[in-house]
Amino acid sequence: MQHKEGHVSSTLDHGIATIEFYHPASNSLPAAILTDLAKTINDIGIDDRVKVIVLKSVGDKVFCSGASFDELIAINNLEEGTKFFSGFANVINAMRRCHKLIIARVQGKAVGGGVGLIAAADYAIATESAAIKLSELAVGIGPFVVGPAVEKKVGPSAFSQLAIDATEWRSAEWAKRNRLYAEVHTTIQEMDDAVARLADKLAHSNPEAMSELKKIFWKGTEDWDKLLVERAAISGRLVLSDFTRNAINKFKKKD
Repeated sequence: MQHKEGHVSSTLDHGIATIEFYHPASNSLPAAILTDLAKTINDIGIDDRVKVIVLKSVGDKVFCSGASFDELIAINNLEEGTKFFSGFANVINAMRRCHKLIIARVQGKAVGGGVGLIAAADYAIATESAAIKLSELAVGIGPFVVGPAVEKKVGPSAFSQLAIDATEWRSAEWAKRNRLYAEVHTTIQEMDDAVARLADKLAHSNPEAMSELKKIFWKGTEDWDKLLVERAAISGRLVLSDFTRNAINKFKKKD
């Protein structure tokens, strides 16, 4: 799915579906990209030809810079705010409900919603340059929608560190130590080799067994369809505050 700015695309090769997203603003996630990501994941999740999914972004620097500042600053009411942040909820829930195991290929830094995408994957393989940051509190909101996925993966202590110290980058090694990344490699080529090896193994594994494993991995999240939308409403309300608008404008000026 191609947009004026950015795209979401998918390919299928020997049972391995690769979902790729791109946006010229450091692979940020405007509403259109979020909608297409959720739809693509949902569609591929019920495709019997697909055995495993690889989620990746374009380029060799930033994996994902999170929410689009341009769209955040354009939100004018609670309904619009809730709808925008529900886009993140829909992607995380699509990944959670998907019957296929999802490998995240993380070639570079991830911020906010990008960290949420990684946490919602079942296995993440990264490079040493793939530092992470939950920057939401720094712009007057908080990681409310992605929080459940991040906390489930890294635990309450590491999640609170990320959420509270919102301007601090955490290294890829920190992320691996706290279980967000399963593997960290020195180069992009080494990471890609590792992704290809694992994807090939899973493409030859029992689909029913992997589907049952996924249910076990995500046990206890059955209320997330409701919970994440409720969290989206919190962010949608906070983004309307003068504090948040001023903070976002300051960040935009830095860019």
